[in-house]
Amino acid sequence: MIRIAGVNIPENKNIDIALTHIYGIGHSRAQEILNSVQIDHKRDASGLTKEEINTLKEYIDKNYQIEGDLRREISYNIQRLKEIGSYRGTRHSKGLPMTGRTKSNSQTRRRKKGSARVAEK
Repeated sequence: MIRIAGVNIPENKNIDIALTHIYGIGHSRAQEILNSVQIDHKRDASGLTKEEINTLKEYIDKNYQIEGDLRREISYNIQRLKEIGSYRGTRHSKGLPMTGRTKSNSQTRRRKKGSARVAEK
């Protein structure tokens, strides 16, 4: 079982898709990482050698902020927006959309009221 940054990587998938299970690594970043460490992105994760896994771990830890550190930074940024009282901060605290068409999109984030809601409780 391959473990990178505290995340178990599925072995039955291509390595570029398997890396996307790590928070902070999407498809394009996974391909960028694999190109820089010179690993073919079509290989299965189970076909990697220990040396290739170690180079992947070292490269990711050295160059990218992922998992807990990234989640912590995002939550600090949101907390800062709330503390300074910005528009986006107040929208975060109310649980509403921050950007975009907030009139129509906020309907999906609002609590539903009505008889169907009461019947569920």
